[in-house]
Amino acid sequence: MSDTRIAFIGAGNMAASLIGGLRTQGVAADLITASNPLADQRAALQSDHGIRTFESNLDALKDADVVVLAIKPQIMQRVCQEIAASLQPEQLVVSVAAGITCTSLTQWLGARALVRCMPNTPALLRQGASGLFANEQVSAAQRQQAEQLLAAVGITVWVDTEAQLDAVTAVSGSGPAYFFLLMEAMTRAGEHLGLDRDTASRLTLQTALGAAQMALASDVSPAELRRRVTSPGGTTEQAIKTFQDDGFEALVQKALAAASRRSAELATELGQ
Repeated sequence: MSDTRIAFIGAGNMAASLIGGLRTQGVAADLITASNPLADQRAALQSDHGIRTFESNLDALKDADVVVLAIKPQIMQRVCQEIAASLQPEQLVVSVAAGITCTSLTQWLGARALVRCMPNTPALLRQGASGLFANEQVSAAQRQQAEQLLAAVGITVWVDTEAQLDAVTAVSGSGPAYFFLLMEAMTRAGEHLGLDRDTASRLTLQTALGAAQMALASDVSPAELRRRVTSPGGTTEQAIKTFQDDGFEALVQKALAAASRRSAELATELGQ
């Protein structure tokens, strides 16, 4: 990305996180532009990262190699129709807006190289997980550009079909909320067992962090890690057995299927 010019259309939290990640990796400020109608957000980006910002989307995307659509899905059609005539055939368009398909983007922007990305909120801390899909017009070099862009805020995975982004949404896009729900439940359970709320919360959060780091660092599966800490007849076994007897795994599958199904429905609704 050392000589790739990147324009961000929209400069909210996700764009700011991507810009910060790129700057941390050594991408020069003069290679990055961003547009936002709000003067205070433009000023913050200029102050924090030294990049050029514009009120006009058209001014921001001029001469860019990669144009990142980092705007809300509800205004995507309007913005795409505004910038379509100003885009150059060689420019790669990367969308980080949930639910807007390549079909809709092509309808609004014309046929061109498109990459759809599904990041998640930990990207704001550069601990994200992003799924990416490229249409047939995207070259190998452009795939690398898109991957390096999202890698600035976490890990990236490519999917073979656009429909698989619905599964990415269900697993990682919505996934942080599932863990937050478990943290809430464990904290409340700790309180019911006699701990004060702060103690229960601190123990829960640190345990979640430690477990995730162990799983990432290990060369064995989470299932094997679970078996290793589940002693026969012990306390952990009793808790795991209770989860499984009440259909925990089936419930997780049902929940993620519902999220994936809703992701597909939203794509239809937002593309109309």
